[in-house]
Amino acid sequence: MTDTETRVMKVLTNVLSRRLEPVQISPDVDMVTVLGLDSLEAIEFLLQIEDEFDIELDFENLSLQHLTSVRMFSAEVIARREPSR
Repeated sequence: MTDTETRVMKVLTNVLSRRLEPVQISPDVDMVTVLGLDSLEAIEFLLQIEDEFDIELDFENLSLQHLTSVRMFSAEVIARREPSR
């Protein structure tokens, strides 16, 4: 697991702490259908990700597909952190 995935999982665990233990979250589990991330939690998750990584996410272009798994979402975070070419 990468450092980015670990940090994303930490934020997700914080958002879902009322329902899940950290050991129940793996990098490939679907955050919406399996973990039950609802729309309000998704917003909280995305805002906390912005703070954790000091990035701005493009909310208009994000979809539930981006929340398929920690691994897929981490790739999106890494893309946002890389300088534009």
